[in-house]
Amino acid sequence: MARRRSLPIRALLIVLAILAVVAVAERLHIIPPGTLDRLLGEETHRPRQPRKQEPAEPPPSVVARPADRIDYAEVARQLDGIRVEPEKRKGYQREEWPHWLALDGGCLNAREKVLIRDSRRPATLDAKGCGVKSGDWLDPYTGERYTDPQMVDIDHRVPLEEAYASGGYDWSREKRAAYANDTSDPLTLLVSSREANRAKGSKGPEEWLPPKRDGICLYVADWVLVKARWSLTMDERERVTVGNILNDCRASAGQQR
Repeated sequence: MARRRSLPIRALLIVLAILAVVAVAERLHIIPPGTLDRLLGEETHRPRQPRKQEPAEPPPSVVARPADRIDYAEVARQLDGIRVEPEKRKGYQREEWPHWLALDGGCLNAREKVLIRDSRRPATLDAKGCGVKSGDWLDPYTGERYTDPQMVDIDHRVPLEEAYASGGYDWSREKRAAYANDTSDPLTLLVSSREANRAKGSKGPEEWLPPKRDGICLYVADWVLVKARWSLTMDERERVTVGNILNDCRASAGQQR
């Protein structure tokens, strides 16, 4: 009789252990937010608690867009505030930067949100409303137009490895996830062609520039603003290259220094 009674208790302990593992995995962004609620059947009944974050998402950048309206004085001011330090690339692992998450608990992850935001016409979604089927995107790096989301990438303006080397090595996993999925500011993530994104890789402006010449100024200005917003550093070569390009862009735009 005692043995029969111990079975339900043992089963209960196993269930509690599984739920604890799920809760930890959800907190570490290994599994999507809300998984525990769905297992408990409380997704629509329990009020969602706000996620605790260190100052993960700085306020959005304020520079005017598009490229012909770049405020070079503001970009220069932001550039002056960026520390110049050697990079620390050793130890970078992409899996430590969880990306394409739905941090708000919805079904649209960061990739789908950027596709919707950057489409020049209303994007078409799938039946569940959780994936983009078509849209109209213009790659700012090449000037090419795309309508199939499978033909484009979502580019981190400042690549994840570059962010790691420029200060992100010291960030928590939560802040890394916030950066990798930052849809609060249109400068951090953008739609680009797969070819351009792969050619760019983890390079900075000192090693790679957009093939579309009239996209260079906007690319470099946005690079500065993203680095400033996330308090990332620049190495000496990067800082000199960025400064020279912006000076040329500013002169071409006829803006006074």
